[in-house]
Amino acid sequence: MHPLLILLIGVLTVIGLILVLRLNAFLALIIAAILVSLLAPGAWSAKITRVGEAFGSVAGKIGIIIALAAIIGQCLMESGAADRIVRSLLKALGESRAAAALLAAGFILSIPMFFDTVVFLLAPLARSLWMRTRKNYVLYLTSLAAGAAITHTLVPPTPGPLFVASELNVGLGMMIIMGLVVGAPTAALTFMICKAIGRRLDIPLRPLAGAPEPEPLPEDRLPPLWISLAPVLLPVVLISAKTTVDALSPGAGAAGSAQGAAAWLKTAASIVGDPTSALLLATVIALATLARYRKPTLKGLGRSTETALMSAGVILLITVGGGAFGGMLRESGIQQWIQGLLGEGTRSPGMVLLVVGFLASGFLKIAQGSTTVALITVTSLFSAVGVSQEMLGCHPVYLALAIGAGGFVCPWMNDSGFWIVARMFGLTEVETLKSWTIVAAGASVIGFVITLVLATVLPMAG
Repeated sequence: MHPLLILLIGVLTVIGLILVLRLNAFLALIIAAILVSLLAPGAWSAKITRVGEAFGSVAGKIGIIIALAAIIGQCLMESGAADRIVRSLLKALGESRAAAALLAAGFILSIPMFFDTVVFLLAPLARSLWMRTRKNYVLYLTSLAAGAAITHTLVPPTPGPLFVASELNVGLGMMIIMGLVVGAPTAALTFMICKAIGRRLDIPLRPLAGAPEPEPLPEDRLPPLWISLAPVLLPVVLISAKTTVDALSPGAGAAGSAQGAAAWLKTAASIVGDPTSALLLATVIALATLARYRKPTLKGLGRSTETALMSAGVILLITVGGGAFGGMLRESGIQQWIQGLLGEGTRSPGMVLLVVGFLASGFLKIAQGSTTVALITVTSLFSAVGVSQEMLGCHPVYLALAIGAGGFVCPWMNDSGFWIVARMFGLTEVETLKSWTIVAAGASVIGFVITLVLATVLPMAG
């Protein structure tokens, strides 16, 4: 069967099972992977086993990282460390800049935490701010949601960008650095949209049925800021440092002493800067902080860890299932067909592929609602095609960021995040569409434009 037809059948199977049959995304991806494997060339005896092998290969790359990140996020929430970060930002920026503080808090906390967790955590604070100021409610809610959504789709170790980086052979440190480089100005410019929407919409605070506002912890029961930030920033610094050391290591022509020092530094960085080591160290700090400031029993500490792993389990299965789907697409021969189609003398598609990645990710996001599924499916397609740096004309991190930017465009009623925002802030469907959907669409386009500009002026190719 022609590779393009197999590709089409695989993608339509995923979309059809999720949209029509309302099947769980993990089952949809695994069923599609098995179907593609059956249609692809190869011995019949290996057509099922290679799905499991591809599943295990992807799980080996990212499974530990996703699990550790989930534990860190749970500990940040339960220990009060996340609360400390938010309060410190509010104190530093002042109540007049509370919306900017919420944007920054969402941006920081969504690096190790899931989007819905960050919204659950910060929503009561946005509501209490409105009770004090009696203004800017829409600005508060859209700012914190925008900050959380941007890093959720651009910066690992959240599952979406982690999978994208892994499948496109982008170093995790490079993905973190460039995700922050693109994400920071995206957040700043999106804040302007939040302000404009806030001025147009005057939505009152409404009581949440059956959800009393939680009592905030007193200041003396919260951990200090430096220990609160450590589980978030330490892995970012260590993993990024490893990338920097690898890039700056002297070549073979350097002096012997310089080569020896560089080799030692590179070895040390490869150990502490390995994503698993960096996340494990951050997890130990997060658990120690929880134990020190909340003083749970050993059973309670184990229960917190179990809760985090249970929440990560579904995401991990979906992510790894997408990896198996992508692996089977590669078995179909689509990579060789595309390369033959381009030919030796064909002009490189270059930036067109970034546009295709953004549009495809955005289309799938709008069609089936899940950002993670959109990122996984589109990345699997590009990975199967074998998109290379030579084909792009720029570093593949830009393709990863373009796909990520498309993944949070236009959330609407088929998106769980849409309902989380609506429920936590007491908005109607129309109000959520007029506020959060517009802000997310703007942030998506801004992130993509910044990615295109950087890919043009700083391609990092060669």
